[in-house]
Amino acid sequence: MTLPRLDLLAEPVDATTAIVLAHGGRQSSQSVPSDWGHPILRMWPFADVARANAPEALVGLVRYRHRGWNDRAAAKDLWGVLDAVGDDGVTTIALIGHSMGGRAVVAAGDHPLVTGVLALAPWLPSGEPLVDLSGRFIVFAHGDRDRITSARLTAEYVSRARRQGLPVGLFSVAGESHALLRRDGDWNELVRRFVASTLCGEPDPELLGVVSDDPLHGADALPAWTAAGPSAGAVMAVGAARLRLPLGRSIAADR
Repeated sequence: MTLPRLDLLAEPVDATTAIVLAHGGRQSSQSVPSDWGHPILRMWPFADVARANAPEALVGLVRYRHRGWNDRAAAKDLWGVLDAVGDDGVTTIALIGHSMGGRAVVAAGDHPLVTGVLALAPWLPSGEPLVDLSGRFIVFAHGDRDRITSARLTAEYVSRARRQGLPVGLFSVAGESHALLRRDGDWNELVRRFVASTLCGEPDPELLGVVSDDPLHGADALPAWTAAGPSAGAVMAVGAARLRLPLGRSIAADR
């Protein structure tokens, strides 16, 4: 099938809003992302949460041409997908990305249709260019045990954005690693609250409370909204979401 594209998991009739999820990858790779690789599988439970809590919105997974960031190719793929979703009748988009996908949703967050960006354990190298995300609801979250991407560099990016006057939220997730499996219930709840705040007209007080343009504000601790369970249960939930959710048509970007 044509790449890049958006694979739809929910397609209500005459939808004008969309939730677009972007999975992780590598710094450089020309291989095609696997349908069953961990980076994309990890996004399925978030898609399930989005689908349940925004029933009037399109929900879809971005499919890049390649697994690698490849000098911003992944961000360009995402931008093309957003254009195509707009051509399909959508006027408002919320972005959710993990790891390299977190970097992609930040880089493409100034797309005119985007109203909110949620970056989960994003890969934001030192000196990553600031993007003008003014007028959008922006939240970052990073585990303090992440050894794949840097919570410190995420905090530095947020601080630079705040120094430019951009209100941004930043959560530190205690005890969490890059896979987002140790506190999967809290990650799901964060996604739910973000969706409610950006698309459902229900701004969440706890999320609004961490959004700040003060560069000295630092990170807020992600609340323990749910009881922590074994990582094996989180892994099973990933597989269950993948098998349960229907995979519909795809919206292909112009190449």
